[in-house]
Amino acid sequence: MEWLSALKNAINYMEAHLLEDITAADAAGAIHMSSFYFQRGFKIVTGYTVGEYLRNRRLYLAGLDVIKGDEKIIDIACRYGYDTPESFTRAFTRFHGVSPVQLKAQPFRIKVFLPLTIEIAIRGGEQMEYTVEKTDAMKMIGFERKIRCNSGFMDAPEFWKEFQTRYLKQQSDKEEETDQTKKAVREAVWENQVGEFGICFDDGAGGEYFRYVIAGRYRGGAVPKGMKIFEIPACTWAKFRCTGPMPEAIQAVNTRIYKEWLPGNSEYEIAANIDMEWYSKGEPEERDYESAVWIPVRRKSKA
Repeated sequence: MEWLSALKNAINYMEAHLLEDITAADAAGAIHMSSFYFQRGFKIVTGYTVGEYLRNRRLYLAGLDVIKGDEKIIDIACRYGYDTPESFTRAFTRFHGVSPVQLKAQPFRIKVFLPLTIEIAIRGGEQMEYTVEKTDAMKMIGFERKIRCNSGFMDAPEFWKEFQTRYLKQQSDKEEETDQTKKAVREAVWENQVGEFGICFDDGAGGEYFRYVIAGRYRGGAVPKGMKIFEIPACTWAKFRCTGPMPEAIQAVNTRIYKEWLPGNSEYEIAANIDMEWYSKGEPEERDYESAVWIPVRRKSKA
């Protein structure tokens, strides 16, 4: 399905099921898209996570029900998925800035949150620089962490900081590695250039989490405790070049992929539930630092 049509259909699905206990995975399933790609694209294009959108829409509708004034708060709370009047009142007050009782007395204070409409404006500027390349299957080694989709933009960078501090920081001449396990891991990191890739895998998991791996190409040898071997299947990739300091430069490229390249692309569509970021050697803070975003693609079928 074309990217913009998919987003619009997902919003229509969520609007039709607002009073049900639906999740991002349900919306992604309704449009036959990977939950990971759907949630990432939805956040980039709209500025909201799927959970935020559903919550805000429900609380706006709850505000309209409160203003009508003919129902008990406990009944409204139950309708919009809250277990108790207290939890509903807390969420309601955070959203509207006033409690249900206050809003009933001052209805003009309701916070409006209408259904989103998806529109892409085509503007002048530089075209995205990318190539489409086929690769054979690649055996990788690295460190894996399960990350929540809603907080991936914060949790993945934190994972990188931990990795860099522990394994990439240069030891002083006076330091001596006494922990043999850590020494073996450090050697495997350097020998396999772990840190060359950051890889996201969507394995389902109800759409709430994805697997993130800080990886390098496996060149053989022992696999220390705490590290994993896995394979990236043979694939066709759209590789988007990125030049600039991290993480701002690569985040900007990801935003353009979802806001410009996917909506306007008549030739390719996402082909698999995985994406990769490639990082060069050098200082990530430098203005000429090079990296890339790899998106698995296939040619669109002609109608």
